[in-house]
Amino acid sequence: MRQLLFTFSLLLFTFCASAQSKYDNPDTIVVSRDGTGQFRTIGEAIEVCRAFMEYHKVIYVKNGVYKEKLIIPSWLTNIELCGESAENTIVTYDDHANINKMGTFRTYTLKIEGNDITVKNITIENNAAKLGQAVALHTEGDRLRFIGCRFLGNQDTVYTGLAGTRLYFLNCYIEGTTDFIFGPSTAWFEQCTILSKSDSYVTAASTPQDQQYGYVFNRCKLIAVPGVSKCYLGRPWRQYAYTLFKDCEIGAHILPVGWDDWQKEHANIRYAEYNNHGAGASTAQRADWSRQLSRKEAQRITPDEVFSVAGSMSPFHYN
Repeated sequence: MRQLLFTFSLLLFTFCASAQSKYDNPDTIVVSRDGTGQFRTIGEAIEVCRAFMEYHKVIYVKNGVYKEKLIIPSWLTNIELCGESAENTIVTYDDHANINKMGTFRTYTLKIEGNDITVKNITIENNAAKLGQAVALHTEGDRLRFIGCRFLGNQDTVYTGLAGTRLYFLNCYIEGTTDFIFGPSTAWFEQCTILSKSDSYVTAASTPQDQQYGYVFNRCKLIAVPGVSKCYLGRPWRQYAYTLFKDCEIGAHILPVGWDDWQKEHANIRYAEYNNHGAGASTAQRADWSRQLSRKEAQRITPDEVFSVAGSMSPFHYN
């Protein structure tokens, strides 16, 4: 009997090891709703990835609408989630904060807890009705890249949820109503389009006091839907919020005052601009507690500078 149990255990171990190792390689996994890929859902593809991979693993997602609530857990690293096209590869869900007292932070469509994750050419959407906060992207990992993606929602679309983490957004489109880019992370937005869908606030940073940088928008374009004309660049969710708009095109929907203090101490708020242009870029009536950087100050603020830690170089490749 003991020998039989040993043999059965050995066979079970061998079977499990074989099942686990099938995708333990740097090959690309293909996801397709029509069944032509290895998986029909993105969640299934994430499940087969090995913990703490040393190699780069691509999950290629073909065009389609994927109604999924996804988590990339903390033990998964070096994954690239790559869509066939941002316009037609859509991950969507519809949770909002007032469903069964869910609260803001459980409403995400995609939550990324792992480090060194790249998301390319995908739409991440929360299409909940306007009944409360509804997060599309929730990040907690470090060294995350978002390239050519679209983030669609209303209130609280993008939540950069963990202090000390570094995020890079390149050529992305982000839309929302209120505080639709918010949180404590350090994030660089390069050549992104930011669409306001109602008279409200674009950002709500909660940068910790000991964190030098929060949100940097570089060469971005701020636009609005027709009829929207009373927006602020940001308001501080917490004291010491840091937000900078640099070399951006700022539309006429941004109010002349630019910033709201959300009843926080002015001396602690770190809001700044440099060399912006467009109908809403005039600084003549900006809040007197916000800053206009000098050329020398602005030149010093680069991705390498913003993302460096204790003198180390930036962990990102900017493409």
